[in-house]
This record gives sequence, C-alpha cells and structure tokens, in this order.
Amino acid sequence: MHTPGPEPSAEDAARHALSDLTAALAALRDGTLSPSTFCARARGRAALVQALPPRYDEVLRNLLDRLESSALFTEESCSFSQRELHDSLGLWLAKARAQLEARR
Repeated sequence: MHTPGPEPSAEDAARHALSDLTAALAALRDGTLSPSTFCARARGRAALVQALPPRYDEVLRNLLDRLESSALFTEESCSFSQRELHDSLGLWLAKARAQLEARR
C-alpha cells in the first residue's frame, strides 16, 4: 500500500505554479498554447496568487482579461497588442518570482 508523502508547502505550491506559468507563457509566445488555455491555467493557480500581495491578483486578472479580448482579433491592433501583453505577463512573472524569493 502506497502512503502519500507530505503535502507541499504553500511556498512550494506557489513556486511550482510560477514555473508552470513561465513555461506556459513560453508556449503562448511560440504559438503552441492558445490564449484561452493560458488564461485558464493562470486563473487556476490560486496558490501563486495567494502567496503574493493582493495587487498581484488584480494586475494578473486585468492582463488575462486583456489577453482574452485580444484573442478575438486576428491582427495586432494598437489597443490589443499580443506581443505587449506577453511582455507584460513576463514582467508580472518576474516580479512575482522576486516577491517569492524575497520571502526566503
């Protein structure tokens, strides 16, 4: 009979979610992951958002809403540049990583 190991800590879960979203952003940028799939993954990472200050949740939700809206357009428009949104998501991930590392 297999006994389960200890539950991962909240910090471990947050770091795992951060790694997963970093990989998902790379897949989004190279076109192997759709914006809707990325957004669903990002919204499902409660452990990460809970480990960060509240403003991070607000900013992420705003970026995800914009990304989903931008997916409705087939071409880049000045108000919905997917490249800029990808860059903003990358910046959000970098700042989230720095927040988590500062807690160590």
